[in-house]
Amino acid sequence: MRRIAIAVVASSMSLSLAGCGMLGASEAGAGATPTRSDDITVGVLMPEETNTRYAEFDYPIIKRKVSELTDGKGKTDYANAAASTEKQLSQMQRMIDDKVDIILLDAVDAKAVVPMVQKAKDANIPVIAYDRLAQGPIDGYVSFDNELVGQVQGRSLTERLGTVSLADKIIMMNGSPTDPNAAQFKKGALSELSGRVTIAKSYDTDKWSPEAAQANMTQAIQDVGKSNIAGVYSANDAMAGGIIKALEAAGVSSSDLPPITGQDAELAAVQRIIAGEQYMSVYKPYPAMAEAAAQAAVAKVQGRDIQFDALTRDKVDSPTNKDIPAKLVTVVALTKTNIKQTVIADGIYKVSDICTAKYKAECQALKLN
Repeated sequence: MRRIAIAVVASSMSLSLAGCGMLGASEAGAGATPTRSDDITVGVLMPEETNTRYAEFDYPIIKRKVSELTDGKGKTDYANAAASTEKQLSQMQRMIDDKVDIILLDAVDAKAVVPMVQKAKDANIPVIAYDRLAQGPIDGYVSFDNELVGQVQGRSLTERLGTVSLADKIIMMNGSPTDPNAAQFKKGALSELSGRVTIAKSYDTDKWSPEAAQANMTQAIQDVGKSNIAGVYSANDAMAGGIIKALEAAGVSSSDLPPITGQDAELAAVQRIIAGEQYMSVYKPYPAMAEAAAQAAVAKVQGRDIQFDALTRDKVDSPTNKDIPAKLVTVVALTKTNIKQTVIADGIYKVSDICTAKYKAECQALKLN
Protein backbone atom coordinates (compact mmCIF):
# COMPACT_ATOMS: atom_id res chain seq x y z
CA MET A 1 0.00 0.00 0.00
CA ARG A 2 2.90 2.33 0.71
CA ARG A 3 5.80 2.64 -1.66
CA ILE A 4 8.99 3.63 0.10
CA ALA A 5 12.35 4.64 -1.33
CA ILE A 6 14.92 6.63 0.60
CA ALA A 7 16.16 9.55 -1.47
CA VAL A 8 19.76 10.62 -1.18
CA VAL A 9 19.70 13.66 -3.44
CA ALA A 10 16.70 15.00 -5.31
CA SER A 11 15.30 18.16 -6.82
CA SER A 12 11.67 18.67 -5.98
CA MET A 13 10.87 20.13 -9.34
CA SER A 14 11.44 16.71 -10.89
CA LEU A 15 8.69 15.29 -8.72
CA SER A 16 5.88 17.11 -10.46
CA LEU A 17 3.52 14.67 -12.09
CA ALA A 18 2.93 17.23 -14.77
CA GLY A 19 6.24 16.16 -16.22
CA CYS A 20 4.85 12.64 -16.55
CA GLY A 21 1.82 13.84 -18.45
CA MET A 22 -0.59 12.96 -15.65
CA LEU A 23 -1.65 16.28 -14.25
CA GLY A 24 -2.17 17.88 -17.60
CA ALA A 25 -4.27 15.00 -18.88
CA SER A 26 -7.49 16.04 -20.50
CA GLU A 27 -10.68 14.25 -19.59
CA ALA A 28 -12.54 15.38 -22.66
CA GLY A 29 -12.05 11.97 -24.22
CA ALA A 30 -13.55 10.33 -21.17
CA GLY A 31 -16.70 12.38 -21.42
CA ALA A 32 -16.19 14.02 -18.06
CA THR A 33 -17.93 17.31 -17.53
CA PRO A 34 -16.62 19.65 -14.82
CA THR A 35 -19.27 20.43 -12.25
CA ARG A 36 -17.81 23.85 -11.44
CA SER A 37 -16.33 26.69 -13.42
CA ASP A 38 -12.94 28.23 -12.70
CA ASP A 39 -14.58 30.67 -10.29
CA ILE A 40 -13.91 28.58 -7.18
CA THR A 41 -12.73 29.17 -3.63
CA VAL A 42 -10.31 26.80 -1.92
CA GLY A 43 -10.19 27.07 1.88
CA VAL A 44 -6.69 26.52 3.28
CA LEU A 45 -6.33 25.78 6.99
CA MET A 46 -2.80 25.60 8.43
CA PRO A 47 -2.02 24.45 11.99
CA GLU A 48 0.62 26.66 13.57
CA GLU A 49 3.07 29.51 13.20
CA THR A 50 6.15 28.23 15.04
CA ASN A 51 7.18 26.39 11.91
CA THR A 52 7.73 29.08 9.30
CA ARG A 53 7.14 26.81 6.29
CA TYR A 54 3.35 27.16 6.27
CA ALA A 55 3.30 30.90 5.66
CA GLU A 56 6.54 31.08 3.66
CA PHE A 57 6.18 28.07 1.38
CA ASP A 58 3.07 25.88 1.55
CA TYR A 59 0.34 28.49 1.34
CA PRO A 60 1.96 30.82 -1.24
CA ILE A 61 2.59 27.85 -3.53
CA ILE A 62 -0.99 26.60 -3.13
CA LYS A 63 -2.39 30.08 -3.78
CA ARG A 64 -0.29 30.56 -6.90
CA LYS A 65 -1.12 27.12 -8.29
CA VAL A 66 -4.87 27.48 -7.72
CA SER A 67 -4.80 30.77 -9.60
CA GLU A 68 -2.73 29.24 -12.39
CA LEU A 69 -5.08 26.27 -12.80
CA THR A 70 -8.16 28.47 -12.97
CA ASP A 71 -6.93 31.22 -15.29
CA GLY A 72 -6.71 33.62 -12.38
CA LYS A 73 -10.37 33.16 -11.40
CA GLY A 74 -9.87 30.79 -8.48
CA LYS A 75 -9.37 32.19 -4.98
CA THR A 76 -7.95 30.87 -1.73
CA ASP A 77 -9.22 31.61 1.78
CA TYR A 78 -6.33 31.22 4.24
CA ALA A 79 -6.33 30.81 8.01
CA ASN A 80 -3.67 29.70 10.50
CA ALA A 81 -4.75 28.29 13.85
CA ALA A 82 -1.59 29.23 15.78
CA ALA A 83 -1.58 25.73 17.37
CA SER A 84 -5.08 26.21 18.84
CA THR A 85 -7.58 23.43 18.20
CA GLU A 86 -10.49 25.65 19.17
CA LYS A 87 -9.34 28.40 16.83
CA GLN A 88 -9.03 26.00 13.93
CA LEU A 89 -12.49 24.55 14.52
CA SER A 90 -13.87 28.09 14.47
CA GLN A 91 -11.97 28.88 11.28
CA MET A 92 -13.31 25.77 9.60
CA GLN A 93 -16.86 26.55 10.69
CA ARG A 94 -16.52 29.99 9.11
CA MET A 95 -15.37 28.46 5.85
CA ILE A 96 -18.32 26.08 5.87
CA ASP A 97 -20.67 28.99 6.56
CA ASP A 98 -19.03 30.95 3.74
CA LYS A 99 -19.62 27.96 1.43
CA VAL A 100 -16.11 27.56 0.12
CA ASP A 101 -15.92 24.90 -2.59
CA ILE A 102 -13.30 22.68 -0.94
CA ILE A 103 -11.05 22.73 2.13
CA LEU A 104 -7.37 21.80 2.39
CA LEU A 105 -6.99 20.93 6.07
CA ASP A 106 -3.73 20.67 7.99
CA ALA A 107 -5.21 19.71 11.35
CA VAL A 108 -3.93 20.88 14.73
CA ASP A 109 -5.63 17.88 16.32
CA ALA A 110 -6.46 15.08 13.89
CA LYS A 111 -9.12 13.57 16.15
CA ALA A 112 -10.81 16.69 17.48
CA VAL A 113 -11.52 17.91 13.95
CA VAL A 114 -13.72 14.91 13.06
CA PRO A 115 -17.11 16.58 13.79
CA MET A 116 -16.14 19.55 11.64
CA VAL A 117 -15.03 17.30 8.78
CA GLN A 118 -18.44 15.65 8.99
CA LYS A 119 -20.13 19.07 8.93
CA ALA A 120 -18.26 19.91 5.75
CA LYS A 121 -19.30 16.62 4.17
CA ASP A 122 -22.93 17.27 5.13
CA ALA A 123 -22.61 20.65 3.41
CA ASN A 124 -21.20 18.96 0.29
CA ILE A 125 -17.79 20.56 0.81
CA PRO A 126 -14.97 18.08 0.13
CA VAL A 127 -12.05 18.02 2.57
CA ILE A 128 -8.54 17.01 1.56
CA ALA A 129 -6.18 16.41 4.48
CA TYR A 130 -2.90 18.20 3.88
CA ASP A 131 0.41 17.32 5.54
CA ARG A 132 -1.29 15.69 8.55
CA LEU A 133 -3.80 12.86 8.21
CA ALA A 134 -7.02 14.17 9.72
CA GLN A 135 -9.61 11.65 10.86
CA GLY A 136 -13.19 11.60 9.64
CA PRO A 137 -14.68 11.30 6.14
CA ILE A 138 -11.94 13.10 4.22
CA ASP A 139 -11.83 12.83 0.44
CA GLY A 140 -8.08 12.60 0.03
CA TYR A 141 -4.68 13.07 1.62
CA VAL A 142 -1.62 14.87 0.27
CA SER A 143 1.55 14.68 2.32
CA PHE A 144 5.04 13.36 2.56
CA ASP A 145 5.79 9.76 3.42
CA ASN A 146 5.99 10.37 7.16
CA GLU A 147 7.42 7.02 8.24
CA LEU A 148 10.11 7.56 5.63
CA VAL A 149 10.89 10.93 7.25
CA GLY A 150 11.56 9.17 10.56
CA GLN A 151 13.59 6.47 8.83
CA VAL A 152 15.74 9.07 7.10
CA GLN A 153 16.31 10.85 10.42
CA GLY A 154 17.12 7.65 12.32
CA ARG A 155 19.38 6.26 9.60
CA SER A 156 21.22 9.56 9.22
CA LEU A 157 21.85 9.65 12.96
CA THR A 158 23.23 6.10 13.12
CA GLU A 159 25.39 6.68 10.04
CA ARG A 160 26.83 9.79 11.67
CA LEU A 161 27.61 7.85 14.85
CA GLY A 162 29.47 5.24 12.83
CA THR A 163 29.79 1.84 14.51
CA VAL A 164 26.75 2.00 16.80
CA SER A 165 26.11 -0.11 19.88
CA LEU A 166 23.77 -0.20 22.84
CA ALA A 167 26.41 1.81 24.69
CA ASP A 168 25.37 4.81 22.59
CA LYS A 169 22.71 6.76 24.49
CA ILE A 170 20.21 8.70 22.39
CA ILE A 171 17.67 11.31 23.48
CA MET A 172 14.43 11.25 21.47
CA MET A 173 12.53 14.53 21.18
CA ASN A 174 9.32 13.56 19.40
CA GLY A 175 6.59 15.88 18.13
CA SER A 176 3.16 16.77 19.44
CA PRO A 177 0.98 13.88 20.68
CA THR A 178 -2.04 15.44 18.90
CA ASP A 179 -0.28 15.35 15.52
CA PRO A 180 -0.59 11.93 13.82
CA ASN A 181 2.52 12.70 11.79
CA ALA A 182 4.58 12.77 14.98
CA ALA A 183 3.67 9.15 15.72
CA GLN A 184 4.65 8.16 12.19
CA PHE A 185 7.97 10.02 12.41
CA LYS A 186 8.66 8.27 15.71
CA LYS A 187 7.75 4.85 14.30
CA GLY A 188 10.04 5.35 11.33
CA ALA A 189 12.92 6.55 13.52
CA LEU A 190 12.56 3.65 15.93
CA SER A 191 12.71 1.21 13.02
CA GLU A 192 16.29 2.43 12.53
CA LEU A 193 17.27 3.01 16.18
CA SER A 194 15.66 0.22 18.20
CA GLY A 195 18.04 -2.56 19.15
CA ARG A 196 21.02 -0.64 17.80
CA VAL A 197 21.33 2.17 20.34
CA THR A 198 19.90 2.87 23.78
CA ILE A 199 17.02 5.35 23.96
CA ALA A 200 18.00 6.92 27.26
CA LYS A 201 15.11 9.41 27.34
CA SER A 202 12.11 9.94 25.07
CA TYR A 203 9.71 12.87 25.15
CA ASP A 204 6.53 13.84 23.33
CA THR A 205 6.61 17.60 22.87
CA ASP A 206 3.37 19.53 23.30
CA LYS A 207 2.55 21.68 20.27
CA TRP A 208 6.04 21.09 18.86
CA SER A 209 7.22 23.81 21.23
CA PRO A 210 10.94 24.70 21.05
CA GLU A 211 10.69 25.95 24.63
CA ALA A 212 9.25 22.61 25.79
CA ALA A 213 11.98 20.78 23.88
CA GLN A 214 14.60 22.93 25.58
CA ALA A 215 13.12 22.18 29.02
CA ASN A 216 12.95 18.46 28.27
CA MET A 217 16.52 18.44 27.03
CA THR A 218 17.67 20.25 30.17
CA GLN A 219 16.08 17.47 32.22
CA ALA A 220 17.64 14.79 30.01
CA ILE A 221 21.08 16.31 30.49
CA GLN A 222 20.61 16.23 34.24
CA ASP A 223 19.42 12.61 34.21
CA VAL A 224 21.80 11.14 31.63
CA GLY A 225 24.81 13.45 31.82
CA LYS A 226 25.91 15.68 28.98
CA SER A 227 29.03 13.66 28.27
CA ASN A 228 26.98 10.46 27.97
CA ILE A 229 24.68 11.68 25.19
CA ALA A 230 25.86 10.25 21.86
CA GLY A 231 23.16 11.90 19.75
CA VAL A 232 19.74 13.54 19.76
CA TYR A 233 16.79 12.62 17.60
CA SER A 234 14.81 15.82 17.13
CA ALA A 235 11.63 15.44 15.09
CA ASN A 236 11.89 18.95 13.61
CA ASP A 237 14.17 21.93 13.24
CA ALA A 238 12.40 24.30 15.63
CA MET A 239 12.83 21.82 18.48
CA ALA A 240 16.43 21.22 17.44
CA GLY A 241 17.05 24.91 18.11
CA GLY A 242 15.72 24.53 21.65
CA ILE A 243 17.78 21.38 22.20
CA ILE A 244 20.97 23.18 21.17
CA LYS A 245 20.19 26.01 23.58
CA ALA A 246 19.85 23.50 26.43
CA LEU A 247 23.15 21.83 25.56
CA GLU A 248 24.98 25.14 25.30
CA ALA A 249 23.47 26.28 28.61
CA ALA A 250 24.88 23.10 30.14
CA GLY A 251 28.35 24.08 28.98
CA VAL A 252 28.62 22.08 25.76
CA SER A 253 30.58 24.08 23.19
CA SER A 254 29.42 24.37 19.59
CA SER A 255 32.28 22.18 18.43
CA ASP A 256 31.36 19.43 20.92
CA LEU A 257 27.62 19.21 20.25
CA PRO A 258 26.37 15.66 19.59
CA PRO A 259 24.77 14.99 16.18
CA ILE A 260 21.23 16.37 16.18
CA THR A 261 18.56 15.66 13.58
CA GLY A 262 15.77 17.90 12.36
CA GLN A 263 13.07 18.31 9.75
CA ASP A 264 11.67 21.03 7.47
CA ALA A 265 14.93 22.60 6.28
CA GLU A 266 14.17 25.90 8.00
CA LEU A 267 16.62 28.67 7.16
CA ALA A 268 18.01 28.80 10.71
CA ALA A 269 18.51 25.03 10.61
CA VAL A 270 20.32 25.16 7.27
CA GLN A 271 22.65 27.76 8.78
CA ARG A 272 23.17 25.59 11.88
CA ILE A 273 24.03 22.67 9.60
CA ILE A 274 26.60 24.79 7.78
CA ALA A 275 28.06 25.85 11.15
CA GLY A 276 28.21 22.25 12.39
CA GLU A 277 25.73 22.78 15.23
CA GLN A 278 22.99 20.59 13.76
CA TYR A 279 23.90 17.49 11.79
CA MET A 280 20.97 17.18 9.39
CA SER A 281 17.43 18.11 8.52
CA VAL A 282 14.83 16.48 6.31
CA TYR A 283 14.10 18.53 3.23
CA LYS A 284 10.54 18.02 2.14
CA PRO A 285 10.04 19.37 -1.39
CA TYR A 286 7.24 21.81 -0.63
CA PRO A 287 6.62 22.79 -4.25
CA ALA A 288 5.83 19.17 -5.13
CA MET A 289 3.40 18.65 -2.25
CA ALA A 290 1.74 22.06 -2.31
CA GLU A 291 1.25 21.98 -6.08
CA ALA A 292 -0.16 18.44 -5.90
CA ALA A 293 -2.61 19.57 -3.21
CA ALA A 294 -3.77 22.52 -5.30
CA GLN A 295 -4.15 20.32 -8.36
CA ALA A 296 -6.11 17.72 -6.41
CA ALA A 297 -8.39 20.38 -4.91
CA VAL A 298 -9.20 22.00 -8.25
CA ALA A 299 -9.73 18.62 -9.93
CA LYS A 300 -12.04 17.48 -7.13
CA VAL A 301 -14.20 20.60 -7.24
CA GLN A 302 -14.43 20.55 -11.01
CA GLY A 303 -15.40 16.89 -11.15
CA ARG A 304 -12.26 15.80 -12.95
CA ASP A 305 -12.13 12.34 -11.42
CA ILE A 306 -9.51 10.91 -13.74
CA GLN A 307 -7.15 13.73 -12.90
CA PHE A 308 -7.84 13.40 -9.17
CA ASP A 309 -7.27 9.63 -9.29
CA ALA A 310 -3.98 10.12 -11.14
CA LEU A 311 -2.82 12.41 -8.35
CA THR A 312 -3.84 10.12 -5.49
CA ARG A 313 -2.67 6.67 -6.46
CA ASP A 314 -1.46 5.69 -3.00
CA LYS A 315 -3.82 4.55 -0.26
CA VAL A 316 -3.63 5.22 3.48
CA ASP A 317 -5.74 4.32 6.50
CA SER A 318 -6.73 6.57 9.39
CA PRO A 319 -8.28 5.35 12.67
CA THR A 320 -11.72 6.18 11.22
CA ASN A 321 -11.42 5.52 7.49
CA LYS A 322 -9.72 3.00 5.22
CA ASP A 323 -8.24 3.20 1.72
CA ILE A 324 -8.11 6.99 1.59
CA PRO A 325 -6.80 8.20 -1.81
CA ALA A 326 -3.39 9.72 -1.17
CA LYS A 327 -0.38 11.35 -2.76
CA LEU A 328 2.82 10.70 -0.77
CA VAL A 329 5.87 12.70 -1.80
CA THR A 330 9.36 11.41 -1.03
CA VAL A 331 11.91 13.33 1.06
CA VAL A 332 15.64 14.08 1.16
CA ALA A 333 18.23 13.91 3.94
CA LEU A 334 19.76 17.39 4.02
CA THR A 335 23.35 17.72 5.24
CA LYS A 336 26.29 19.97 4.42
CA THR A 337 26.96 17.90 1.31
CA ASN A 338 23.78 18.61 -0.65
CA ILE A 339 22.53 22.08 0.29
CA LYS A 340 23.27 23.38 -3.20
CA GLN A 341 21.44 20.47 -4.88
CA THR A 342 18.28 20.78 -2.74
CA VAL A 343 17.06 23.99 -1.13
CA ILE A 344 19.13 26.24 -3.39
CA ALA A 345 18.44 24.33 -6.61
CA ASP A 346 14.71 24.29 -5.86
CA GLY A 347 14.61 28.02 -5.19
CA ILE A 348 13.64 27.66 -1.54
CA TYR A 349 16.56 29.85 -0.48
CA LYS A 350 19.10 31.97 -2.28
CA VAL A 351 22.77 31.67 -1.42
CA SER A 352 22.53 35.21 -0.04
CA ASP A 353 19.75 34.11 2.35
CA ILE A 354 21.94 31.39 3.82
CA CYS A 355 25.39 32.89 3.59
CA THR A 356 25.07 35.97 5.75
CA ALA A 357 28.17 37.58 7.25
CA LYS A 358 28.05 35.25 10.25
CA TYR A 359 28.39 32.18 8.01
CA LYS A 360 30.76 33.59 5.39
CA ALA A 361 33.70 31.35 6.25
CA GLU A 362 31.58 28.19 6.44
CA CYS A 363 29.92 28.98 3.10
CA GLN A 364 33.30 29.54 1.46
CA ALA A 365 34.49 26.17 2.76
CA LEU A 366 31.44 24.55 1.16
CA LYS A 367 31.84 26.64 -2.02
CA LEU A 368 28.34 28.08 -1.67
CA ASN A 369 29.26 31.64 -2.57
